[in-house]
Amino acid sequence: MRTTIRRELIAGPAGKLECVIDAPDLAPGAKPRGLALVAHPHPLFGGSLDNKVAHTLARACAEMGYVALRVNFRGAGASEGRHDEGRGEVDDLQAALDWGRRELCDGPFVLAGFSFGAGMQSLLAERLAGQGLKARRLVLVGLSTARCAATVPPDSLVIHGEEDSTVALASVMDWARPQLLPVIVLPDTDHFFHRRLEALRRMVQSAFGWEGPAA
Repeated sequence: MRTTIRRELIAGPAGKLECVIDAPDLAPGAKPRGLALVAHPHPLFGGSLDNKVAHTLARACAEMGYVALRVNFRGAGASEGRHDEGRGEVDDLQAALDWGRRELCDGPFVLAGFSFGAGMQSLLAERLAGQGLKARRLVLVGLSTARCAATVPPDSLVIHGEEDSTVALASVMDWARPQLLPVIVLPDTDHFFHRRLEALRRMVQSAFGWEGPAA
């Protein structure tokens, strides 16, 4: 499915937040499948919404018919404010989600994130549960367990690289084990899924039961 991409500045809790919207090119009158909010890796280590893994997650969701919304955390890219050690960043995600549900698609939503962003999404999911809101699916890729103390829904999709030296696979298993949560391990790849981005995209789409457009 073809997609269209545009950038926006939206109101956030610490100033403007820079966003990129990957929208599916739908037939006239057709509605998107839902909204997918995508969070990037740690901004103090070069993470931004242009990260290749974050872009792959947005592309995977847009191809399935979701409006994918990538947001730069405060202090990253053109987003205003300063890094807040994972506290205000959850507020940034909620602000982006609220805006996206209001302006882009008020249907079901998916929370997806990579590394630091995956940890922030797990915390957002926990917060939303307290508000009576539940994501259709939580997608956690290369999860930074140091940033995640949350218990996540049992249908969460957790994907990790076999050779990840940034976040050890063993630490992810230690986090997942008490929850009896499956972890999908992508062989022969590192934290950034070098040479395996297409495999990652297909893995996410397969987990959603999407087999691609009809021939």
